[in-house]
Amino acid sequence: MIDKRPVVLLTGLGRQVGIAAGIAEKLASDGWDIAFVYSSRYDTEINGGTGDIPRMVERLGSLGAATVAIEANLGDPDVTSGVFDVAETLGPVTALVLSHAHSTTAGILDVTIESFDRHFAVNTRASWLLIRELVRRLDDRPARIVALTSDAIHNEIAYGASKGALDRIVFAAAREFGARGITANLVNPGPIDTGWMTEDVRDFLLARTPAGRLGTPADTAALVAFLLSPNGGWITGQLLKSDGGFSAP
Repeated sequence: MIDKRPVVLLTGLGRQVGIAAGIAEKLASDGWDIAFVYSSRYDTEINGGTGDIPRMVERLGSLGAATVAIEANLGDPDVTSGVFDVAETLGPVTALVLSHAHSTTAGILDVTIESFDRHFAVNTRASWLLIRELVRRLDDRPARIVALTSDAIHNEIAYGASKGALDRIVFAAAREFGARGITANLVNPGPIDTGWMTEDVRDFLLARTPAGRLGTPADTAALVAFLLSPNGGWITGQLLKSDGGFSAP
């Protein structure tokens, strides 16, 4: 009998060049089936395109993964249960990777209330609701939770603040659910060029990175995959920086 592949629910996968795409490809290669959440509206408004959903489904299938793509506005608190209902058509979800983010540029003096609230609705509240729904559906099964975070604050106050609040939720999950075999960790990938960097920005960041190169989605994916693997089971309640030394003193 062939063992059933485990199922991961991955958020924020809309574009082939994104971090979530790198994570999805690595997990598919490692034997996971993948339910992923995307927002065509966000990809259109913020990323300047409609996303690469059919190509991602095809790519993950070529790596052996059964997939289901779930269109959802994570800023709506009522979508969480439905997201899991669709994800579970692949089987019980035993890992949650939170790679989604709402991100716009604005500082303390110019961020609007609407934008501030939107950042917290998507980056913070949705992450809490997804974690809560996962744990409610697990029964006695162990699980892994990994969330992507960031140190960005300068001219990104709403984004940075919402990610800081996310950090506390993940730490709380590690404490509250550890005895149930659930691990919860944060990964800070540092600056990764997924199409947003200008040449000047790239040169500036490269000069500050001891590794001598910028990070790639595959670099982030390697750490996430480890945390989801059997070998990563003793790591929980941690914020791990996978940034080539960018944040080193």
